[in-house]
Amino acid sequence: MDSEPTPNKGLSFEDSSTAFAHMSDADLRFHYWIFRLMNNAALTNAATSMAEWALAWKLPVKWAAKPTIFRVFCGGETVDESLAVVKKLGENKIGSILDYSVEGQEDEREFAKTEEQIIEIIKMAADNADIPVSCIKLTGIVQNAVLTKLTEGGELTQDERLATAQFTQRFERVCKAAFDNDVPIYVDAEESWLQGAIDRQVEAMMAKYNKDKAIVFQTVQMFRHDRLAYYKELIDKARRENFKIGIKIVRGAYLDKENLRASEKGYATPIQPSKQATDDDYNAALKLSVEHIDVVELCAGTHNENSSLYLTHLMAEHSLPNNHPHIYFSQLYGMSDYMSFNLAAAGYNVSKYLPFGPVKFTLPYLIRRAKENTAIAGQMGKEYSMILKELNRRKG
Repeated sequence: MDSEPTPNKGLSFEDSSTAFAHMSDADLRFHYWIFRLMNNAALTNAATSMAEWALAWKLPVKWAAKPTIFRVFCGGETVDESLAVVKKLGENKIGSILDYSVEGQEDEREFAKTEEQIIEIIKMAADNADIPVSCIKLTGIVQNAVLTKLTEGGELTQDERLATAQFTQRFERVCKAAFDNDVPIYVDAEESWLQGAIDRQVEAMMAKYNKDKAIVFQTVQMFRHDRLAYYKELIDKARRENFKIGIKIVRGAYLDKENLRASEKGYATPIQPSKQATDDDYNAALKLSVEHIDVVELCAGTHNENSSLYLTHLMAEHSLPNNHPHIYFSQLYGMSDYMSFNLAAAGYNVSKYLPFGPVKFTLPYLIRRAKENTAIAGQMGKEYSMILKELNRRKG
């Protein structure tokens, strides 16, 4: 560890040279054109609509997606294809979170395949320092309808009870593999009507496997007005029951779906009243984490510069070194390199979510990514401007 905290020493999110040192001129130009296109909201909306239509009609999409958007935001179709990216990130002191981006499946065979793939990643991570953690999306191992009923308290059919038992066993096997291999696992958050069941599963596994350190990580979406209170209660529970909390804090990914469903079904939306309220709760959750760092291990999943800088200041205020083992900054692969690489160069722990999987299964992730980032004011413009800045710098 560093002997003293050094907040922001040498840290600048405007340093394009450090941010893109890992890219060749050709790769940088390719990213420039992709982000230039994505910076056009109308074009992005049209492209995502076409992709959704193609998926609905089971039309071939790999020919168009793999050499373009898939190349920028995914590691490959298989683990082996992704390892070259893992190595390159590792050379720049950035860990990779191999994310098998298959979700919303309905077939038990696909659930078994997802479980097998995740356990394979966990075992691989145990022998690869460039893969510090693993992750799982629980909609990859159980039907959405089952999670909805479990969350809302609906009466389960015999088949659904069987599916619930299989899901519980499957998730526990994954968590046990993470524990046995000493590889933490981040559990993704889902829509509010699925999340209650996920909360119960994750909390049970934290209580079982997080006695000495955080192995199982919960994810809280701060665009929900109730999640800061939930996090505070979780900390109280961890102290009472003597286990560690693994927490990944994100802003959220399903705003439009949440508001639409609430409106259609006539209940109060769980979404914050404003973007500022989300930002305030996000930063409050960071502060809470640092104040309870003796029982909390934190992944700050954010593309927000202010929140990232705020966390570096919190660490300094509490005399925590930049590379404190309980604190990671994390961004998505293909996004916010100007943050990730500069944070890593300044000595902070940084990871990138590295999605992989067959193109037809990862396309929903890519569509969501395009929609979300187009909706974030200035996000695509910032990516584009930083790449352009580096291209101009290299031209001299």
